[in-house]
Amino acid sequence: MPNRYYLTTPIYYVNDVPHVGTSYTTVAADILARFHRARGEEVLFATGTDENATKVVQAAEARGMEPQPFVDGMAESFKRAWAELNVEYDVFIRTSEPRHKRAVQTFFQTLQDRGDIYQGPYEGWYCVSCETFFAQDEVPEVNGERRCPNIPEHPPLKLVQETNYFFALSRYGERLLAHIDAHPEFLQPEFRRNEVIQFINQGLRDVCITRAAVEWGIPVPTDPSQVIYVWFDALINYLTIAGYPDDTEALAKWWPANLHLVGKDIYVRFHCTLWPAMLMAAGLELPETVFGHGFWMSEGKKMSKSLGNFIEPLKLADWLAELSGARKEIAVDAIRYFLFREMPLGEDGNFARSSLLQRFNSDLANDLGNALNRSLKMTQQNFGLVAPPASNTETRLRDLALEIHPRVTAALVQLDLQGALAIVWEYISAINKYLDDRKPWSVPKENLAEIGGILYHALEAVRVVTVWIAPFMPKAAAELRRQIGMAPQSSWDDAIRWGLLQSGTPVEEAVPIFPRMDKKKMSEALNSAEQAPQPAGAAGTTHPVVSEGTLPPPPADAPGANADAAPVDNTITIDDFVKVELRVAEVLSAERIPKADKLLNLRVSLGDEERTVLAGMAEYYEPEALVGRKVVMIVNLAPRKMRGLMSQGMLLAAEADGKVSLLQPDQDLPAGAKIR
Repeated sequence: MPNRYYLTTPIYYVNDVPHVGTSYTTVAADILARFHRARGEEVLFATGTDENATKVVQAAEARGMEPQPFVDGMAESFKRAWAELNVEYDVFIRTSEPRHKRAVQTFFQTLQDRGDIYQGPYEGWYCVSCETFFAQDEVPEVNGERRCPNIPEHPPLKLVQETNYFFALSRYGERLLAHIDAHPEFLQPEFRRNEVIQFINQGLRDVCITRAAVEWGIPVPTDPSQVIYVWFDALINYLTIAGYPDDTEALAKWWPANLHLVGKDIYVRFHCTLWPAMLMAAGLELPETVFGHGFWMSEGKKMSKSLGNFIEPLKLADWLAELSGARKEIAVDAIRYFLFREMPLGEDGNFARSSLLQRFNSDLANDLGNALNRSLKMTQQNFGLVAPPASNTETRLRDLALEIHPRVTAALVQLDLQGALAIVWEYISAINKYLDDRKPWSVPKENLAEIGGILYHALEAVRVVTVWIAPFMPKAAAELRRQIGMAPQSSWDDAIRWGLLQSGTPVEEAVPIFPRMDKKKMSEALNSAEQAPQPAGAAGTTHPVVSEGTLPPPPADAPGANADAAPVDNTITIDDFVKVELRVAEVLSAERIPKADKLLNLRVSLGDEERTVLAGMAEYYEPEALVGRKVVMIVNLAPRKMRGLMSQGMLLAAEADGKVSLLQPDQDLPAGAKIR
C-alpha cells in the first residue's frame, strides 16, 4: 500500500453556484480521500475554481462587475458549499493565483523551447459555453447555425479567424496509444478507455492554445498580445498544486497524481488526450488513473448551469432536513449516501427526489437506524446508560465483519463506491437479522448475562459499521459513535479489531439520527416540489417523477377519464372466483433488490415446493421481519419477470390511510394449506 495518495477533482467554472453534478464529483473525491486517510496514508486532495474563461467574463458583465471581484466572490461560494457538504479538501486552487500563472507560463515556455508550440493562422468554430474549439467537420449545422456537438442547446458557435499559438498534439497519438496499452489502470472505467482509443485512432490534430486581444487570462510569456487558452491553462493546475515549477521536493513527493476524477464530458478530448500529451511533451510522468464518471440527468439531459436544469445540493439538504426533522448536516450526509448508493460511479443516473426519500426511509431510518436504536434502547432498559458486558459466546457478527472488511476495502480501491455501500448494507441487514433471531426482548430478565452478550454483539457491530460509512457520511458516523460512547474518529482497520467498545462505557439515550418520514407527508412534499415555479430556462429543475408501479393520470379525453362516466361493472361470478387458488405460504428468506426501492425478493414454502415471489413491500416491512411469517398467496398467477427475476405468485395485503398490512391466517396453519 503506498504511503501517499494525491487525487483531484476538475476545477470548476465560477459562472454560477455549485449544483448536484459538480457536487457529485467533489463528494466522490472526498469519500476516497477520507478512505485513504483512514488507512493511514498521507493524502493530498485538491479541488478549486477555473477563473480564466471567457464565459466567466460574460457572467461578471451580466452582474455589472469586473472579473476579479466576481471570481473572488464565486470562489468563496464554492468553499462555503464544500464546507456545508462535509467536504474536507487539502488544497483549493484558483487559476487567478500568481503561483498558477507562473506554473502555466513556465510550462508554456518549456514546450515552446522543445519545439512543441508554434505560431500560425487559425480558423475554426468556438463554443463559448464549453470553451472548446471545433474543426469544420465536427460541427453540425442546424437551421443555418453551427451548433456545439457536445451540447446542441448551447448558443450558436462563433467562427474564429486569428493568428495564434498551437500545441503539436498530432505528434503524440502513437505514444498515447502505447501508454494506454501498457497501463490498463490508466483510463477507467474500461468502456471509456475504448472511447479514448477510438478518438485517437481518428487522427489527432494540433490544438490552438491561445486567443488574441483578450484582456482576461494568463498572457503568453513572450507575447502579451495573446492569452493562453483556458483548457491548456486549467489542466496545469494539477501540477501547480503538486509544487511545479519551484518546489521540486513537493513535486517529487506528489507527482504523478494517483487519480484525476472528472466528468465524462471533459474526459476523452481533454484529460485523456490533450493533458497526457502535454505531460509527455514536458517530460513529466502521466497520472496513474483518470476516471470518467457519469452524469446526474434531469429529464434525460445532463444537469448543467448552461441548461439551467440543475439542483442546488444545499437547498436540497434544507428541504430534506425540514421534511424529515434531521439536522441539516445529517440531511447532507443522507444526500451523500444517496448519490453513491443510487448510481454506479461510471454511469449516468436520473435524479428523483422520490428516490432520495425512499432511500432515506428504507436504508437510513429503517436499516441503519433500527440496528442502532433497537440495540441502544434495550441496553438502556437492562443496563442503564452504559455498554453491556461482552460475551465470548457471540461470534456471528464478528466473523462476518472479518469476511466483509476486505470486500469493502477492495470495492473502494477499485472506485466502486456503490458496490462498497451495498456490501456494508449486507452487514447492517445481518445485524437486524441477528437481533430478530436472538430476540433479546424475549429473554427472561434474570438472564442478564445472555441479554448483555446479545446487545454488546449488536452494538459492537454498529461500531464496525461506523468505520465503513464514515467516508460517505462523516457526520452521521460520528453521531452514531457518540451515541454508543466512542470517539468520533477511527482508523480503517478498526473494523476488524473486535471488542473496541468497552463494557461499561457510558452511552447516550437512543435518539433517531434519521427520523422516519410519514408516507403521506412525503407524497405531499414531492407534489409541492414538483409544482414549484421553475427558474427561467430551467424546466425540469425539480421535475415530476413517475415512481415504479405508478402511472400518471389519464388524459382528459382518455376512456374513463370523465368523472361523470357510467361506472364499470366489476361483478364476478363464483366460477370466476374459484379460478384463483389461494394457499398459505411461509416466508423462508427475504432480501432487498438492488436499485429497486419497493421490491423485496422472497423465498416462500408451499409445503411441497418452494417459490420466488417479488413483493412490493420494501417501504412497509424490513426483510428480516418477514422471515418465518405465514402469509396468503395467489399460487396460480402467471409468472412475471421483474428486475431480471421471475416472480411466481402474489402475496395479499390490505391498505388504508397509507398503512399496509399483509394478510395472514389467525391460526398456525401449515405451509401449503388451501384457502377457500
